[in-house]
Amino acid sequence: MLNHRHDLMYGDIKLFSGTSCEPLAQKIADYIGIPLCERKIIEFANENLFVQLGGSVRGQDCYVIQTTSRPVHRNLMELLILIQTLKLDSAARITAVVPYFCYARSDKKDQPRVPITAKLVADMIEVAGADRYILVDLHAGQIQGFFNIPGDALTAYHQMILNLRDLKKNMINPVVVSTDLGFAKRARNIAAKLETPLAFIEKRRTGNDSSTEALTVIGEVENRDVILVDDEIDTGSSMVNAINLCKKLGARDIYVNFVHPVFSANAVQRLADAPAKLYITTDTIPIPQESIDLLGDRLMILSVSQLLGEVIHRANRGVSVGSMFNE
Repeated sequence: MLNHRHDLMYGDIKLFSGTSCEPLAQKIADYIGIPLCERKIIEFANENLFVQLGGSVRGQDCYVIQTTSRPVHRNLMELLILIQTLKLDSAARITAVVPYFCYARSDKKDQPRVPITAKLVADMIEVAGADRYILVDLHAGQIQGFFNIPGDALTAYHQMILNLRDLKKNMINPVVVSTDLGFAKRARNIAAKLETPLAFIEKRRTGNDSSTEALTVIGEVENRDVILVDDEIDTGSSMVNAINLCKKLGARDIYVNFVHPVFSANAVQRLADAPAKLYITTDTIPIPQESIDLLGDRLMILSVSQLLGEVIHRANRGVSVGSMFNE
């Protein structure tokens, strides 16, 4: 439990959770040492949502914790309505804490006549009344620029690197492999911190769906333990292609690291059938129990609750967040 002081900038911390990630929100509350605030969220027969706060937040520093995974539009509307409800109750400051940011892949016009939906979502969060945001491992860093409000774009990879350093002690000739050239810069930083070589998988997207075709590995994986890194697993096809390609090229054990367990369609079954030794992810998105059971002891879930709890604690007191990571 954190020590509480009285030199507050925006009143006391008030934590509110939507329905999308209540276990994570409770862990954040436990870390900070305060209870989650009461709120009522009702879905009417016509699928309209109704939100009511359990007490006044006038002059308080409010944080809405809501991940925007499936059901995406229900969870997004909950987030927006919760923010507006706090705004109308005269909260001093409102921060949207979104561990997984929906529509993050729609971050640019890469084809004719298409939207930039990530920008639209950022605008909606602002219009609802958010003063700040806290996000975790955005698919693309430029999404920060879609907001006109300040915030903290965090990464869970600081925590994952600490975990990998422990696992690395038992690895043989480990190499970090980026599953996507778009993730190459972050993969390079991970490899540098782990003091391992780096390789890349070149892949080509075959259409507007989530399917990709893994082509080749740039670098050496033969007779090495492989640390595959990416920001998320959606359908699993891209990651399974990467696992199989590394195995085909003579890799030893494969450790798959990704922040967001989106797990669309039959992704978990694909991962269960793939020849990876360990899947390491976080709780930015809740994983259904049947998926946990299917992957069994090959699944390791790291919690981002302490990361988010510490950032909320520091934001409330106007203390540097970058100093947490020596930045």
